[in-house]
Amino acid sequence: MNHMDEAIIRRLLPRRARDTHKGDYGKILLLCGSRGFTGAAALAARGALRTGAGLVYLAVPESIYAIEAVKLTEPVVLPLPEEDGMLCEASLAKIGKLLPKMDAVLFGSGSGIGPGTEKVLEFLLKNAECPLVLDADGITLAARHKDILRDRLAPTILTPHDGEFARLKPIDAPRPEQTMAMARELGAVLLRKGHRTLITDGCSCWENQTGNPGMATGGSGDVLSGIILSLLGQGLSPMEAAAAGAWLHGAAGDLAAERLGEYGMLPGDLVEELPRLLK
Repeated sequence: MNHMDEAIIRRLLPRRARDTHKGDYGKILLLCGSRGFTGAAALAARGALRTGAGLVYLAVPESIYAIEAVKLTEPVVLPLPEEDGMLCEASLAKIGKLLPKMDAVLFGSGSGIGPGTEKVLEFLLKNAECPLVLDADGITLAARHKDILRDRLAPTILTPHDGEFARLKPIDAPRPEQTMAMARELGAVLLRKGHRTLITDGCSCWENQTGNPGMATGGSGDVLSGIILSLLGQGLSPMEAAAAGAWLHGAAGDLAAERLGEYGMLPGDLVEELPRLLK
């Protein structure tokens, strides 16, 4: 079992040369949010921005566009066609035009589960030629399409907690062994959240030792997904991005707990601690 630490993080993070521009630090797309779940999309986008992403595009159902545009000033927020407050098949044409321009894509944070979002997931699995991060509802939907997931040529990262993992496969074996076996079965990188988060591609396995119980609140996982997406866009491999993302996420949580206490800290506080870790 490997363990990520700050020294490894420093070696993985790309150096920022003086003559670079925003295009050198990744162009990433978040397909997140739905009516009633605007916070998930905003937290993921903010996590990506605070981890150094160069260009962040957040595409959301058109009924929540105004909310996200007010919440967020730094990313490009785009409205997409929707059905019942969620992304749908009618949004695929616009998504298809965005995909070739992107270095990495995130789907699932607050997206909701319905026929439309399932069509979006199928489209991404078949057409996204860049790394794809699946979180939350994206994992629940992916459990219905393991065959397409296995056939993907580009890398995929799934970030399930234990409840979401159980939708992929009933939990019936020790955590590390079962997580590695599932990664091999899906041909994906799995980041299995929880106390001592595990990150594996089925061959090697990392265990994260940062983090605290104050992070056990809705929205923390959305921040993590945004961090991983940002690191992918900046050129880290899927395993590196997932393992480094888990460490940064937990370390930011530890800083927030020191400052605010485990009871009072919020997912947004993790986002604000990220710059202290990345100085």
